[in-house]
Amino acid sequence: MEIGESRLYLCTDARTRQADFAQFVDAAFAGGVDVIQLRDASLEAADELEALVVLAETAERHGKLWAVNNRADIAATSHAPVLHLGQRDLSRAAARSVIHPTTAIGLSTHSRAQVDAALADDLLDYYCVGPVWATPTKPGRDAVGLELVEYAASREVIPERDRPWFAIGGIDLSTVSHVVDSGARRIVVVRAITEASDPADAAQRLCAALPTPERAVATNSSPSCVSE
Repeated sequence: MEIGESRLYLCTDARTRQADFAQFVDAAFAGGVDVIQLRDASLEAADELEALVVLAETAERHGKLWAVNNRADIAATSHAPVLHLGQRDLSRAAARSVIHPTTAIGLSTHSRAQVDAALADDLLDYYCVGPVWATPTKPGRDAVGLELVEYAASREVIPERDRPWFAIGGIDLSTVSHVVDSGARRIVVVRAITEASDPADAAQRLCAALPTPERAVATNSSPSCVSE
Protein backbone atom coordinates (compact mmCIF):
# COMPACT_ATOMS: atom_id res chain seq x y z
CA MET A 1 0.00 0.00 0.00
CA GLU A 2 1.14 3.56 -0.78
CA ILE A 3 0.29 6.56 1.38
CA GLY A 4 -1.80 8.01 -1.45
CA GLU A 5 -4.03 4.94 -1.43
CA SER A 6 -4.86 5.26 2.25
CA ARG A 7 -8.02 6.87 3.60
CA LEU A 8 -8.09 6.17 7.35
CA TYR A 9 -5.03 7.06 9.44
CA LEU A 10 -4.87 6.39 13.18
CA CYS A 11 -2.58 7.91 15.82
CA THR A 12 -2.21 5.97 19.05
CA ASP A 13 0.04 5.78 22.06
CA ALA A 14 1.65 2.51 23.12
CA ARG A 15 -1.36 1.73 25.32
CA THR A 16 0.84 1.05 28.32
CA ARG A 17 -2.07 1.51 30.70
CA GLN A 18 -4.29 -0.96 28.84
CA ALA A 19 -1.41 -3.36 28.08
CA ASP A 20 -3.10 -4.36 24.82
CA PHE A 21 -1.05 -2.66 22.10
CA ALA A 22 -0.62 -5.74 19.91
CA GLN A 23 -4.30 -6.68 20.12
CA PHE A 24 -5.42 -3.09 19.58
CA VAL A 25 -3.41 -2.41 16.42
CA ASP A 26 -4.43 -5.80 15.04
CA ALA A 27 -8.10 -4.95 15.57
CA ALA A 28 -7.70 -1.47 14.08
CA PHE A 29 -6.05 -2.79 10.93
CA ALA A 30 -8.63 -5.57 10.67
CA GLY A 31 -11.40 -2.98 10.84
CA GLY A 32 -10.02 -0.98 7.94
CA VAL A 33 -7.40 1.43 9.26
CA ASP A 34 -4.78 1.95 6.55
CA VAL A 35 -2.00 3.66 8.54
CA ILE A 36 -1.17 3.57 12.25
CA GLN A 37 1.23 6.11 13.72
CA LEU A 38 2.78 5.47 17.12
CA ARG A 39 2.66 8.82 18.91
CA ASP A 40 3.80 8.49 22.51
CA ALA A 41 6.15 11.12 23.93
CA SER A 42 6.46 9.19 27.19
CA LEU A 43 8.45 6.37 25.59
CA GLU A 44 12.21 6.04 25.76
CA ALA A 45 13.81 5.27 22.40
CA ALA A 46 14.33 1.60 23.21
CA ASP A 47 10.71 1.19 24.27
CA GLU A 48 9.48 2.97 21.16
CA LEU A 49 11.55 0.72 18.94
CA GLU A 50 10.20 -2.32 20.74
CA ALA A 51 6.61 -1.17 20.19
CA LEU A 52 7.38 -0.41 16.55
CA VAL A 53 8.50 -4.00 16.00
CA VAL A 54 5.04 -5.12 17.07
CA LEU A 55 3.39 -2.47 14.91
CA ALA A 56 5.52 -3.30 11.87
CA GLU A 57 4.83 -7.03 12.11
CA THR A 58 1.11 -6.43 12.45
CA ALA A 59 1.03 -3.95 9.57
CA GLU A 60 2.90 -6.36 7.32
CA ARG A 61 0.47 -9.14 8.15
CA HIS A 62 -2.45 -6.93 7.13
CA GLY A 63 -0.74 -5.30 4.16
CA LYS A 64 -0.99 -1.84 5.74
CA LEU A 65 1.33 1.06 6.65
CA TRP A 66 2.80 2.29 9.92
CA ALA A 67 4.38 5.58 10.86
CA VAL A 68 6.89 7.13 13.25
CA ASN A 69 6.12 10.50 14.81
CA ASN A 70 8.74 13.28 14.68
CA ARG A 71 11.97 11.31 15.04
CA ALA A 72 13.96 10.65 11.88
CA ASP A 73 16.52 8.61 13.83
CA ILE A 74 13.81 6.24 15.05
CA ALA A 75 12.34 6.06 11.55
CA ALA A 76 15.76 5.20 10.12
CA THR A 77 16.54 2.57 12.75
CA SER A 78 13.13 0.90 12.46
CA HIS A 79 12.98 1.17 8.64
CA ALA A 80 9.62 2.90 8.94
CA PRO A 81 7.61 3.31 5.74
CA VAL A 82 6.24 6.67 6.96
CA LEU A 83 7.65 9.54 9.06
CA HIS A 84 5.37 12.35 10.20
CA LEU A 85 6.78 15.77 11.11
CA GLY A 86 5.37 18.86 12.77
CA GLN A 87 6.09 22.45 11.76
CA ARG A 88 8.74 22.78 14.49
CA ASP A 89 10.38 19.41 14.01
CA LEU A 90 13.47 18.51 12.02
CA SER A 91 13.46 19.99 8.51
CA ARG A 92 12.30 17.78 5.68
CA ALA A 93 15.74 18.00 4.04
CA ALA A 94 17.50 16.92 7.23
CA ALA A 95 15.00 14.11 7.76
CA ARG A 96 15.37 12.91 4.18
CA SER A 97 19.15 12.74 4.61
CA VAL A 98 18.70 10.30 7.51
CA ILE A 99 15.78 8.05 6.58
CA HIS A 100 15.48 5.38 3.92
CA PRO A 101 14.88 6.77 0.41
CA THR A 102 11.50 5.03 0.17
CA THR A 103 10.17 6.36 3.50
CA ALA A 104 7.25 8.73 2.94
CA ILE A 105 7.35 12.06 4.79
CA GLY A 106 4.24 13.83 6.04
CA LEU A 107 3.79 17.28 7.58
CA SER A 108 1.20 18.94 9.80
CA THR A 109 -0.24 22.22 8.48
CA HIS A 110 -2.34 24.77 10.33
CA SER A 111 -2.83 27.67 7.89
CA ARG A 112 -3.32 28.49 4.22
CA ALA A 113 0.32 29.53 3.94
CA GLN A 114 1.47 26.21 5.37
CA VAL A 115 -0.80 24.29 3.00
CA ASP A 116 0.65 26.20 0.06
CA ALA A 117 4.18 25.54 1.30
CA ALA A 118 3.44 21.84 1.68
CA LEU A 119 2.17 21.65 -1.88
CA ALA A 120 5.35 23.31 -3.13
CA ASP A 121 7.70 21.09 -1.11
CA ASP A 122 9.01 18.27 -3.28
CA LEU A 123 10.37 16.46 -0.22
CA LEU A 124 6.86 15.86 1.12
CA ASP A 125 4.67 12.89 0.26
CA TYR A 126 1.52 13.97 2.14
CA TYR A 127 0.29 16.57 4.59
CA CYS A 128 -2.36 16.95 7.27
CA VAL A 129 -4.76 19.87 7.81
CA GLY A 130 -5.94 20.74 11.29
CA PRO A 131 -6.85 20.50 14.00
CA VAL A 132 -10.30 21.00 12.51
CA TRP A 133 -11.80 21.02 16.00
CA ALA A 134 -10.09 21.51 19.34
CA THR A 135 -8.81 18.25 20.76
CA PRO A 136 -7.21 17.23 24.06
CA THR A 137 -4.57 15.28 22.17
CA LYS A 138 -3.12 18.64 21.05
CA PRO A 139 -3.65 20.97 24.03
CA GLY A 140 -3.09 24.65 23.32
CA ARG A 141 -3.47 24.25 19.57
CA ASP A 142 -6.18 26.48 18.13
CA ALA A 143 -8.75 24.80 15.91
CA VAL A 144 -8.57 25.83 12.26
CA GLY A 145 -12.18 24.94 11.46
CA LEU A 146 -13.63 23.58 8.26
CA GLU A 147 -12.46 26.60 6.26
CA LEU A 148 -8.92 25.23 5.99
CA VAL A 149 -10.27 21.84 4.93
CA GLU A 150 -12.23 23.58 2.18
CA TYR A 151 -9.10 25.50 1.17
CA ALA A 152 -6.99 22.35 0.92
CA ALA A 153 -9.70 20.73 -1.19
CA SER A 154 -9.81 23.77 -3.47
CA ARG A 155 -6.07 23.46 -4.13
CA GLU A 156 -6.49 20.01 -5.66
CA VAL A 157 -6.39 19.95 -9.43
CA ILE A 158 -6.58 16.20 -10.02
CA PRO A 159 -7.69 14.78 -6.65
CA GLU A 160 -6.39 11.24 -7.14
CA ARG A 161 -3.02 12.42 -8.51
CA ASP A 162 -2.22 15.47 -6.41
CA ARG A 163 -0.33 15.28 -3.13
CA PRO A 164 -2.52 13.37 -0.65
CA TRP A 165 -3.77 15.23 2.40
CA PHE A 166 -5.71 14.28 5.52
CA ALA A 167 -8.06 16.25 7.74
CA ILE A 168 -7.22 15.85 11.43
CA GLY A 169 -8.45 17.01 14.82
CA GLY A 170 -11.62 16.10 16.68
CA ILE A 171 -12.90 13.85 13.92
CA ASP A 172 -15.20 11.02 14.93
CA LEU A 173 -18.43 9.41 13.75
CA SER A 174 -20.42 12.51 14.69
CA THR A 175 -18.20 14.93 12.76
CA VAL A 176 -16.72 12.96 9.86
CA SER A 177 -19.58 13.92 7.52
CA HIS A 178 -18.72 17.60 7.98
CA VAL A 179 -15.11 17.18 6.84
CA VAL A 180 -16.20 14.98 3.94
CA ASP A 181 -18.76 17.61 2.88
CA SER A 182 -15.95 20.17 3.05
CA GLY A 183 -13.87 18.19 0.58
CA ALA A 184 -11.75 15.81 2.65
CA ARG A 185 -11.37 12.26 1.38
CA ARG A 186 -8.83 11.15 3.97
CA ILE A 187 -8.89 11.56 7.74
CA VAL A 188 -6.68 11.08 10.78
CA VAL A 189 -8.38 10.02 13.99
CA VAL A 190 -7.27 9.34 17.54
CA ARG A 191 -9.96 8.99 20.21
CA ALA A 192 -12.61 7.82 17.74
CA ILE A 193 -10.80 4.48 17.72
CA THR A 194 -8.47 4.51 20.74
CA GLU A 195 -11.39 5.09 23.11
CA ALA A 196 -13.82 2.79 21.31
CA SER A 197 -14.99 -0.34 23.09
CA ASP A 198 -14.69 -2.15 19.75
CA PRO A 199 -11.82 -0.64 17.70
CA ALA A 200 -12.50 -2.80 14.65
CA ASP A 201 -16.15 -1.77 14.53
CA ALA A 202 -15.25 1.91 15.00
CA ALA A 203 -12.79 1.68 12.11
CA GLN A 204 -15.38 0.00 9.90
CA ARG A 205 -17.92 2.73 10.60
CA LEU A 206 -15.42 5.48 9.86
CA CYS A 207 -14.41 3.80 6.61
CA ALA A 208 -18.04 3.58 5.57
CA ALA A 209 -18.37 7.35 6.04
CA LEU A 210 -15.48 8.15 3.70
CA PRO A 211 -15.67 8.56 -0.07
CA THR A 212 -13.99 5.84 -2.09
CA PRO A 213 -11.66 6.64 -5.02
CA GLU A 214 -12.64 5.17 -8.36
CA ARG A 215 -9.25 3.80 -9.32
CA ALA A 216 -7.64 2.75 -6.04
CA VAL A 217 -7.01 -0.96 -5.64
CA ALA A 218 -6.36 -2.67 -2.33
CA THR A 219 -3.49 -5.15 -2.22
CA ASN A 220 -4.06 -6.33 1.34
CA SER A 221 -6.26 -9.11 2.63
CA SER A 222 -7.78 -7.13 5.50
CA PRO A 223 -10.70 -4.75 5.05
CA SER A 224 -9.54 -1.31 4.03
CA CYS A 225 -10.82 2.17 3.29
CA VAL A 226 -9.32 1.58 -0.15
CA SER A 227 -11.83 0.26 -2.66
CA GLU A 228 -11.58 -3.45 -3.32
